[in-house]
Amino acid sequence: MSQIDPRTPVLVGTGQVSDRPAKGEATTRTPLDLMVEAARAAAADAGPGGEALLAKTDSLGIVDIFCWPVPDPGALVARELGIAPRETVRTVIGGNSPIALLADAAGRIAAGEMDVALLGGGEVGTAFRAALMSGGSTGWEEQPEGTAPTRVLGTDRPPSHDAELAAGIAYPISYYPLFEHRLRHAAGRSTAEQRAWIGEWWARYSSIAVDHPQGWAQEAMTAEQLATPGPKNRLISDPYTRHMNADIGVDQAAMLLLTSVEAAEAAGIPRDRWVFVHGTASASDHWFVGEREHLDRSPAIAASGRALFGHRGTSADEIALVDLYSCFPCAVQVGANELGFVVDDPQRPLTVTGGLALFGGPANNYVTHSIATLADRARERPDELALASAVGWYLTKHGLALLSATPPEKPYAHHDVQSEVDATPTREIADAPSGTWTVETFTAAYDREGTASVGSVVALDADGRRAFGRTEDPEVLGRLLDGDPIDGAVELDGAGGFAL
Repeated sequence: MSQIDPRTPVLVGTGQVSDRPAKGEATTRTPLDLMVEAARAAAADAGPGGEALLAKTDSLGIVDIFCWPVPDPGALVARELGIAPRETVRTVIGGNSPIALLADAAGRIAAGEMDVALLGGGEVGTAFRAALMSGGSTGWEEQPEGTAPTRVLGTDRPPSHDAELAAGIAYPISYYPLFEHRLRHAAGRSTAEQRAWIGEWWARYSSIAVDHPQGWAQEAMTAEQLATPGPKNRLISDPYTRHMNADIGVDQAAMLLLTSVEAAEAAGIPRDRWVFVHGTASASDHWFVGEREHLDRSPAIAASGRALFGHRGTSADEIALVDLYSCFPCAVQVGANELGFVVDDPQRPLTVTGGLALFGGPANNYVTHSIATLADRARERPDELALASAVGWYLTKHGLALLSATPPEKPYAHHDVQSEVDATPTREIADAPSGTWTVETFTAAYDREGTASVGSVVALDADGRRAFGRTEDPEVLGRLLDGDPIDGAVELDGAGGFAL
């Protein structure tokens, strides 16, 4: 018998699937097909005893599926696998969901409430997109009205304030550029310089994605290809080009087999397959972006990092294997700044997959892929620590997980630091603001012909209140994008519009 605490949670199997259809075609496979394949791959990855362990699954947790919103996907996965878990779990929307599932299962295993959990999810973006374009249906299996999982993990609410929506800020492609411009301005770079800088380290991400067996990108791109707007890399929302946006149009699934040390030993799982979950942490920043004190900071990431690093007695300098959430370049920058990593260090890229834009961004399930890849790397480098970060909504919900093939010195713990974050300052969002304000940040959305069509501005007044404005005026859009309006004056008209 091992001297490790028998209730220590340990990842013993990882499975990843990327089903690449021919160019211009959609796969004929379903999200259920890919998740089942990934689950069987996770059992096989565990080695001898993996199938027996899978058959003993107590909890089957599935990340909310964007392309196939059935109420209880875990029940269908269990049916196809021929297993009978005591419970099925589904998460709410959010890219933080894989770490939320991992923390929930690891905590229950550590407490002796269960022994084996199967966790993950899958997306089939090509067929879903094709169905939307044709106005038809995917034809995938549905569940009867009233179907529900045993538990739904997490709570959610509308992610945007009415003032943000009125200003044309409604989706990730309009929120994350606001953060990027604020980071760019603080670094003293022009928009072109920021794109070029991102291109340099994004190119390294591209090479990692191409080398990953499950990476969606097939050819590595240069910094110039990634940063230069053009027909194949059109501007989506200033300052981001297409290749700087998460790619949701992918067909990918990933599953994790998590168990206790006691159950792993009983099943005969080889010791070289074990990767320990040392700890997890989570919190949400102030829910509405407009209420946050700073748009280039994340108190939730900072507090989660302090708690998790303190639990392990480590720091960013001692963590060799890292995958910071990368839906957009600003998410990497904010995460790195709060945790103490260097964004553009070529000796330690902050991804093991290549990131959501290049490896693939399967909606809420990307971090299951990053955890699986980190676990694989940790087996190869058993003396190293591995860290995954996760983000939901608009830099809103956050999670961290610390892994290693070396047994933990302290028992597993989850750190909920929400109360610490809730105590940080907020800003008032002004109602019907008018007069002269100061530009805090901005963005503009582009049409498919490459023309800026809608501009959005975020502004502060002398009292620290925040306001939002919107324009479709070509002259105002031209002034917004010519140079750097941040810290300059903007006239708000009291009806949601602005002029520069």
